[in-house]
Amino acid sequence: MKRSIVLAFALLMLPVSACAQPDTAPASVSHNAESQRIPGVVSAADPRAAEAGQEILRAGGSATDAAMAMMLVLTVVEPQSSGIGGGGFFVRHDAESGTATTIDGRETAPSTATAALFLTEDGEEMGFRQAVPGGRSIGIPGNMRLMAEAHRRWGRLDWAQIFAPAIRHAEEGYTVNARMARFLGFFSEIWNDFPDTRAIYWEDGAPKEEGDIVRNPALAALLRRLADEGADAFYSGENVAAIQAAAGNSVHNPTVIPTEDFTNYRAIERAPVCREYRVYRICGMGPPSSGATTVLQILGMLERFDMGALGAQSPEAWHLIGEAMRLAYADRAMYLGDMDFVSVPVEGLLADSYIAERSALISSDSAIGTYEAGTPPGSEARTAGLDGEIAGTTHFVAADSSGNVVTMTSTIEGPFGSQLVANGYFLNNELTDFDFTPERDGAPVANAVAPGKRPLSSMSPTLVYDADGNLVLALGSAGGRRIIMHVTKTLIGVLDWGLPVDEAIALPNIYFGGDSLRIEQDSYLAEMQTELSQRSGLVVASNLTSKVNAIQWTGDGWLGAADPRSPGIALTE
Repeated sequence: MKRSIVLAFALLMLPVSACAQPDTAPASVSHNAESQRIPGVVSAADPRAAEAGQEILRAGGSATDAAMAMMLVLTVVEPQSSGIGGGGFFVRHDAESGTATTIDGRETAPSTATAALFLTEDGEEMGFRQAVPGGRSIGIPGNMRLMAEAHRRWGRLDWAQIFAPAIRHAEEGYTVNARMARFLGFFSEIWNDFPDTRAIYWEDGAPKEEGDIVRNPALAALLRRLADEGADAFYSGENVAAIQAAAGNSVHNPTVIPTEDFTNYRAIERAPVCREYRVYRICGMGPPSSGATTVLQILGMLERFDMGALGAQSPEAWHLIGEAMRLAYADRAMYLGDMDFVSVPVEGLLADSYIAERSALISSDSAIGTYEAGTPPGSEARTAGLDGEIAGTTHFVAADSSGNVVTMTSTIEGPFGSQLVANGYFLNNELTDFDFTPERDGAPVANAVAPGKRPLSSMSPTLVYDADGNLVLALGSAGGRRIIMHVTKTLIGVLDWGLPVDEAIALPNIYFGGDSLRIEQDSYLAEMQTELSQRSGLVVASNLTSKVNAIQWTGDGWLGAADPRSPGIALTE
């Protein structure tokens, strides 16, 4: 089968290619203007966000409207993970044309940023904990520009109506859940230097606890202003002044962010990156996301193995996943970055010949041991980076009654981002997703800091089409660099092992660290640790949490699913 990568906007309107459909494939449906009305569905990592998406769908909103309402509510009720102070990647399936469109709302480095942004006066790399808090780590937020562009093109409801659920939660208050309470406890000491943050999330001199109520009138007031005046109100005037004051007056890493950086920010439509896997076509976000490229590399390397026959209980299957994972991540570290600034060989990384070359390194019964980047066609000499992306972020999915689907990952990077708030919302620490050193061993690093550049991300909002070009699955995850593996594992669970998406999400998580393969503790995979280590070398059971959200077409309608490791839920219109 000839595989292709969608890398030019001219290809955006072409139908998804057809190929044979297996008996074990997920059921599919053609979502077009003549299709029978199918109830919409939403899935989010917090029940209150899912309820907002459901509310918008029931009011006649589109999948885009519902997704944006969830993004806004998550700003309020899941502030440790995402929000309007950060950015995201938006991937949309159009029911009428059957095509995918992606919008890059990733943050950009200020015009004052230099390659030495995270170097000390002695030219040494800052420690990660030193670099994150305060103004130095803040990128220009992208979510509001992304929202405005998506609503302009695909919104059905009035702009202001989408803000109503988030305003309600900010004004009337919401309850701290167990997950948020844990994060608040983790940051109790560092917030001694962040009085504006403490004023919102502390009570009687201590972090709020599970069951306490949070009200955020400053955020409610900003949301009302944005609802009335549009996204321009975020990128000008009082809100920009509030961001500049927070960044410039911080005890940690005070920084000047020029006003024109906000004025000049744009959310960008980019061509989706797509590739066939068995009989399916999988599409996702291209650079500065490493998500689609790395997910597709892993799957491509596994395609010569009969993963379906091996099954989910096979140590061999998980060994193969681990080997392909480590090879793909080696390429990710070497070659991936913002394509507007560096040459990224996406086509070469996903070429049939290169995938076959990398896959040939994998043995079913032993580990490669040393996982180095390859040399894909079109690549330039580089040195592998050491990005510091950590496990934050959130994901949500929405399908409307017309069959349009949105899958979006949103983030402020680490928990509570830079720890700074402006107008009640957290400002991201996205710039620490850049590699701290611009070159190693005399060769450039693809993900080095530069003015206006977007840092590399692992966010992986993903669409899956069947042989007839029908959408059968939409998903994504939180989890920093592990996002790619949470998504890949779920795809294998559905596409190879024939599991419904909720069961595929619940499969054990797998990653790597140093010389070890990491598997999720307290899972059935941990029970086969000894047998797996005979193939994979050092295997360590550890805490690999995740927050996957997804929807799957069942033949009768959409099945929504949320990760059982999170408080998330899925709701039908």
